Amino acid sequence: MKKNKTIRYIILFIVLLVVFIWANNTSLFLRNNEVNPKLLAHRGLAQTFDLDNVEWDTNTAEIIHKPEHEYLENTIESMKAAFSHDADIVELDIKLTKDNKLAVFHDYLLEYRTDGKGEIADFTMKELKKLDVGYGYTADGGKTYPFRGKGIGMMPSIDEVFKAFPDKELLIHVKANDEEIGKVLWNYLKVMNKERLSQITIYGDDIPIEYLKNQNKDIRAMSKKSLKQALISYELLGWTGYIPESLKNTYVGLPVKYAKFLWGWPNKFGDRMESVNTKVVIVEGNGKWSEGFDNKDSLKNIPKNYSGYIWTNRIDKISPIIKDHK
Repeated sequence: MKKNKTIRYIILFIVLLVVFIWANNTSLFLRNNEVNPKLLAHRGLAQTFDLDNVEWDTNTAEIIHKPEHEYLENTIESMKAAFSHDADIVELDIKLTKDNKLAVFHDYLLEYRTDGKGEIADFTMKELKKLDVGYGYTADGGKTYPFRGKGIGMMPSIDEVFKAFPDKELLIHVKANDEEIGKVLWNYLKVMNKERLSQITIYGDDIPIEYLKNQNKDIRAMSKKSLKQALISYELLGWTGYIPESLKNTYVGLPVKYAKFLWGWPNKFGDRMESVNTKVVIVEGNGKWSEGFDNKDSLKNIPKNYSGYIWTNRIDKISPIIKDHK
């Protein structure tokens, strides 16, 4: 009799626990009104390519699709185009130059995309300004180069980006795992007022991100290592509604197919992150090659009423669809 009573109490406890976890993490009762996701334009408005043919060392400029627009990634003009298509935030890549400037460029080698040879670190910013960033693009295996001669002087410095977009939100990808690039970037960030700094988000390798967070814990920055640790902590305790310190004032970028395993996904999780000044961005695919929501069919994978950011390489195609949905 006593044993049966104990078993009933255990069962009741388990049932109540399950109900609590469900009620505390369901998005069922949130956001009954339809909302649209925010738009993150990857490298501005860029030329796209077939991701199925990409490896870590692939020269993507050699495998672009037939151009449908005139813009080149990581240029001021491509960023202006993205914002003109209602991007809420633009992502860009930075590398450290020979004279300790920050050039906006993605590739490991200059010859992938430009008429230069070597690395960004081998040249001063003034020397990099002489290069043609459209030199290496081809959609037909090298028969024609539609942007050759059209990208001379178009590799911007971070100074130019901040000057061109003084009140726009930016996501900065730090493309080096050393403290020096973190120090140089910090020289720009430390003179920003609180409002401007709140518009800047940074991600990249562990060392520079750790340096930046040590200078100012409120900087919204995240590395792959810190993201992994933060999400593990959240998976262990998030069912209670607890938000680890490591998920505050930061950036969470992850594939949509994995995001569904987060406690409270999508809307309760989004509300929790918004309450602690953290941006949530979802990408398509497995997240390995910056696959974006680039066509109408891909938008079907976005959860209903998701109000975070979606990553896109074709802001020109996606923005009109999102706007028509309003």
